[in-house]
Amino acid sequence: MTEANTPPKKRGAKLKSFLGWTFLVIMLALAGFLYFQYYFVFGEGVKSGYLNYAVKKGNLFKTYEGKLIQEGFGSGRAGALTSNEFVFSVENDSIFQVLETNSGKFFDLHYKEYHGVVPWRGNTKYIVDRIVQMK
Repeated sequence: MTEANTPPKKRGAKLKSFLGWTFLVIMLALAGFLYFQYYFVFGEGVKSGYLNYAVKKGNLFKTYEGKLIQEGFGSGRAGALTSNEFVFSVENDSIFQVLETNSGKFFDLHYKEYHGVVPWRGNTKYIVDRIVQMK
């Protein structure tokens, strides 16, 4: 067949093509949003302080959680002094084992900060990925 003999595209085919491209664009936008919200590392740094606790907890997903008490005081509310606390999650079993057996010691912990929390990674948006130093 030549171009002159081909029938024009039907209206239904154009609509299907449009809906297919729209669906693809929406799925890509959703995937980009989910990546940015839950897997893009927003910030990283080091926090120092005394390890208050390291626990494994959770109803459906058992995650490793901990709290670091930082030196110095901040004012949580007017007229009162409160200690600075850094609540974090840990993904790595070996890092958790070191923290669990050395509660009360001074740690420098490197962490990554995410925009959102996923339940299988932990209860916080701060994920400790390595121990810089322990005293």
